[in-house]
Formats: sequence, C-alpha cells, structure tokens
Amino acid sequence: MGRHPIGTASLGEGLAGRDVLVPFGEDSHRIAQSPVVHVRGLCEAVVEADLVEALEKFGPICYVMMMPFKRQALVEFEMVESADKCVACGSSEAVYIAGQQAFFNYSTSKRITRPTNSDNPNSGNKVLLLSIQNPLYPITTDVLYTVCNPIGSVMRIVIFKRNGIQAMVEYPFCLPCAQKAKAALNGADIYAGCCTLKIEYARPTRLNVIRNDNESWDYTKPYLVRRERGKGRQAILGEHPSSYGDNGYGSHCPLLPLPGNSRYKLSSHDIPEVVAYPLPQSSSYNNHGSSSVAMVSGLHPTKMNCTRIFNLFCLYGNIEKVKFMKSVPGTALVEMGDEYAVDRAITHLNSIKVFGKRLNVCVSKQHAVIPSQVFELEDGSSSYKDFAMTRNNRFTSQGQASKNIIQPPSCVLHYYNVPPCISEDQLLRLCSEHDVPGFTKFKMFDAKPSSKTISGLLEFDSKTHAVEVLTVLNHYQIRIPRPESVYHLLHTFFSDQT
Repeated sequence: MGRHPIGTASLGEGLAGRDVLVPFGEDSHRIAQSPVVHVRGLCEAVVEADLVEALEKFGPICYVMMMPFKRQALVEFEMVESADKCVACGSSEAVYIAGQQAFFNYSTSKRITRPTNSDNPNSGNKVLLLSIQNPLYPITTDVLYTVCNPIGSVMRIVIFKRNGIQAMVEYPFCLPCAQKAKAALNGADIYAGCCTLKIEYARPTRLNVIRNDNESWDYTKPYLVRRERGKGRQAILGEHPSSYGDNGYGSHCPLLPLPGNSRYKLSSHDIPEVVAYPLPQSSSYNNHGSSSVAMVSGLHPTKMNCTRIFNLFCLYGNIEKVKFMKSVPGTALVEMGDEYAVDRAITHLNSIKVFGKRLNVCVSKQHAVIPSQVFELEDGSSSYKDFAMTRNNRFTSQGQASKNIIQPPSCVLHYYNVPPCISEDQLLRLCSEHDVPGFTKFKMFDAKPSSKTISGLLEFDSKTHAVEVLTVLNHYQIRIPRPESVYHLLHTFFSDQT
C-alpha cells in the first residue's frame, strides 16, 4: 500500500523535476545512446537480482541502481552495444522483469555514480551502504543482522542517522558475499510496504566498532564491552533487569522469521529467499536510549507556535504535548506517541527550512513533557499545549495509521476533506489571507456526484513554500453557512515515489 501513488502523474509535466513517462518512440530519438539504460514500469516487488536475471542476456551488467519508490532503475552495461540491444528489444517486443512488462530508454547519464567514486566500473567493496527509505519501524543491529546474515556471515554493522537512517554492513573478505547481498536485497522491503532498502557499495573497506549495542555490533568480538552506563557511577541494582534479555552476542535470535515462500524468484540457488517479514512487536526492541520526546530548535520566533508545530509533526505520529522552552529561545519539546514517531520525524523533518530558519530535530533526553514555566509566545498564544485528546491526530488506531502514507517534505501537497463548493481561487485567497505562498499549479481529483468532500494536488515553487503552507493551513476550519457545517482542511506531502 505504501508505494502506490495518489493519482500517479496527475500533474503530468507540471511536476518539475520528475520523470514523465513518454512513448518509447519519442523518447529514444531524443536521448543519445548510452551504456546506461533507464528502466520503468517495474513491479513493486522487484529487486536487483531480478533485473540482472532478465537483462544479462543483452550483455554483461556492471552496476544497477534501484529507485524502488519510483518503480524504476538504472542499469549500466559494460558496453553501449548491450544497451542498444536492450532498448531495441524493449521497443519491438515485451520484456518482462519479475513477471511484469518493463520499458526501456537510454539514460542521460553515461555512467552511474558510485559512492566509492571508483573509475573501475566493476569495482565493489565488502562493505555495503544501506539507506532505509520510509522507515516506519526502528532499524537495529538485530534487524539488519537477521536480514543480511543468511546471505553471508556478517562481520560488523554500524547504524547512523546523518541523512535519514543509514547503515553499513561488512561481510568477510570474499567480495561475492557482498555482491550477493546487494543483488538479493537491493530494492526489497524489510517490512511490508516500508523500510525499503537501497544498497550501494560503501567507501570504507572496514568498519570500526567500539561497542555492541542497537546501533553497532562486531560479530567477530562477541564480548566487546558495551557502552558504559552512568559514566562510571556504580549502579544500585546492577546493569539492567534480566527481563530485558540483554545477554550479549549469545542472545541473538531471529526477530524476523524467514518466510516459507518468497515473492522473489532469483536465478542463483545460493541466494536465500529473504524479503517479506511480519510487522515488529514493541517488545522486540530494547532501545534503552530512545525517547518519545523530540527536541526541535531553529523555530521562527514570531511565526511558530504549538499549533503549527502540531500541524507539521502530526504527519509522522501522534502528538501528545508541545512545549516551548523559556530558557532556550526558538526551541520546543514535542512529546509524540512513541519513539518510532520521533524517529520518523527526525528522518523527514531534520534540516528542513521553515520561514527562513533551518530546523534541527533530535531525540530529547526528556522522556515526557512537563507543563512547567508556561509563558506567552510573541504571537500571544501559550507556550504549552496538550494535544492528547485532539481528533486531528492521525495514528490513534491501527486502521487509521495504516491509511497514512509517510512522505518526506516535497513541493506538492495533497489536500483533502474540502467541501465541493470551494474553488481554486478560494484556496489561493486562503493562502494570501494567511501570508503564505500561493500554489502555482492546481489539480482536483474527480469525485463521485454523491461525495461530500473533494481532494486534489497543489504544486508550489519550492519545497519550503509547501512546508510553510502545510504548517499554517493544515487543519484550517472551513465554515459553510448553508447548511451550517465545518470542514477541517487536511494536508499531506505528495510524491510520485509513493
């Protein structure tokens, strides 16, 4: 569900910066020949190995870059003649990848950029860089070990959160282990519809692990000392309760049982069938350093308040309380429904610009927001607000949460729950009245005659403009006099990578 777009290509060529599908005959004559082929129309379940299996008949393939949320990929052949055969064959007959017809054009690139920046197109590395896209659930060393180890013995794992959630996984000195893992898992979902893996070769050739915990692990040193707790102070009751099951290397058991039937058909029998996993249970994770409170700094002093923080952060989880810190101007604590929501907020909102200020979102040391030192903000509103009982929270039940498509900020907003009498001009006027940028393109989705609300897409000049509009107008009350009723205008970010 998570990858199906809302009205795919609804704005056509109006969505700047996006690939727009055009007939093969037109596109192939416009773009010069290249050893890199742009593959479109892939099924949701495809992985790198499926592309290699289907396309290696045209010639040796030296690199594949997956774009899972676009259902596209770039395939670099060793010779341009192989790419010619692939594109020509795709124009004259159906070419199937993982059971679905795919479409082929030359890429505008002559070579796929590798993180290693190596001039050797066949270069690899025994260390893989994993980027986890749409991370709805926590990613720990246990999770990655269970996913990656069946393909080859994992030596070390390091997880970091510089650009979203990423990890490096080191295999033994035999390069084929890393190659097999990249082929089998690149483009796969760790959990159904989310936590999608994008895998490339990393720059480092060896990982340095100094402790074994949820974010790093050296499997060659099972008794590596964990992070010292309490900074040397003696703990009254010891390390932790035995119920946490924190027993070191020996406690590793599969958190995600391997499925009996894989949805991937790989040509090599030595690549295990690993992809579809059940949703995680909260008891499976022992992330002692986590918190359900996020600290947000870089807030505009006059344009941001508790309600506007709620409007933005509620896209990634329930909001319990918001409190501005009097001692640190431009900083607020946001208590969310759980630590997973905080992880999602950090992944998607850290470093974005709102009203000319760049937000810094991180995990707070606090585990709850206490309504102390309440004061008046510059706009006259309270520095503290409790949202626990608001109906605008979007993750209050499992059914409601499953309808949310987690998206990073983009220049296109999906609006919905709008009365049918509202026009494009009225929405533009609404933006003007609230001193936020107006949209440049407008699309209304077709609705049934009996529908009581309408929805559509709004495109803005920049991602920052879209973020500001959502921050101000999300949950705006539209009052209709006859018959008297109130509609809450709802926004989410939209992307054709859904």
